[in-house]
Amino acid sequence: MNAGDRIHVERGDQDYEGVLMPSSTPDNIVVKLDGGYNVGIDRDAATVEVLESDVYDVESAQDEEGTSTIQFDDDLPTVSLISTGGTIASTVDYRTGAVTAQFDAEDVLRAVPDLAGMANYRGRVVANILSENMTPAVWQDLAKAIHEEIEAGADGVVVMHGTDTMQFTASAMAFMLDTPVPIVFTGSQRSADRPSSDNVMNAVCAVAAAQSDAAEVMVCMHENESDDRCALHRGTRVRKNHTSRRDAFETVGAEPLGVVDYDAVSGDTASSDGDGVSFRREYAERDETALALAADLETEVELVKFTPGTDASRLEALGDADGIVVEGTGLGHVDTDWIDVIDDLTDDGTSVVITSQCLEGRVCDRVYDTGRDLLDAGVVEGEDMLPGTAKVKLMWALANTENVADTMQEPLAGEIQDQSRPWT
Repeated sequence: MNAGDRIHVERGDQDYEGVLMPSSTPDNIVVKLDGGYNVGIDRDAATVEVLESDVYDVESAQDEEGTSTIQFDDDLPTVSLISTGGTIASTVDYRTGAVTAQFDAEDVLRAVPDLAGMANYRGRVVANILSENMTPAVWQDLAKAIHEEIEAGADGVVVMHGTDTMQFTASAMAFMLDTPVPIVFTGSQRSADRPSSDNVMNAVCAVAAAQSDAAEVMVCMHENESDDRCALHRGTRVRKNHTSRRDAFETVGAEPLGVVDYDAVSGDTASSDGDGVSFRREYAERDETALALAADLETEVELVKFTPGTDASRLEALGDADGIVVEGTGLGHVDTDWIDVIDDLTDDGTSVVITSQCLEGRVCDRVYDTGRDLLDAGVVEGEDMLPGTAKVKLMWALANTENVADTMQEPLAGEIQDQSRPWT
């Protein structure tokens, strides 16, 4: 009996029929019922009959590096599925009742059978963590894995990632990799055991986007509350703006890069000529950029949010940091008591970048006295970069460039926009 088998389970006077799912504990059998819900059953108290083996027909072979190949049609493009964990690769732990990350790439294909026939798949697991446990070291492992997959001939890459820190990892990949093919991040707000889960639609749309012409790092998630379209957000401009809604992600300061029409890319009506993925803005085209990897990161970088009354000693305590991103007010301001501390930090070689805690617009420290004093103290204006993106970029710039100030003000991966204007 293996995950993917269709089984009939008897437990006392109750009968269950569905597909056997991977379980976080050997003590339980997890069955996905035809209605969409999962049920966990005590293995010792159940009688199980296998009705059909591997109903999703997922066959895979794994090489010495742990990369598996799942092939359906030699004429289809190859998409690498890289798992880092997160809700899209999670199920309920029936010991605790909590959601836990545990699937590998083959399990995701079994959980999302709609992916069958869309591409030839290579699958590998870089990490198996919930996204709050993501680290710069895992970013480096992920960047190297993506580089290897593209070098091996992948026509696109889909990274399955937890949603809470997805925007940081997407930004990191955008700076660490020059890519000739799409790199698409996706996840789910609701785990696969729930009928309202968004894992199927997001995964299908992400695989479709990975076959598109846009050689960018993108985040593919529900565009609205309906199950009709996914938005494609540029990895350096996206932000998770809601804790639990399926359309939690938004592009800040602009419309999304593109959209994927779910009906057009899924099921029997799916188009084979790329229809269903459309773009609203300019993007880097496939094969326009040579593949390159710059995976070094300086990890001694801090992100500090200024709020009224925050004592300057908090900033002073970060004197050992190589870089600090300050999330200031409005156009990029802090209490005047902070300015002397910042001056000392920059004199000692610490790079200090000022951003704004406003959701839209760019910093400009030439309007008010405080801003001009900050410039005199050596801060670098972060333009309209999102504070989290600025931190990731500063980590990368400190490790890979000589003139950090110039690099921070140069748009490298769409993180800085030409204009800041209201978007509705």
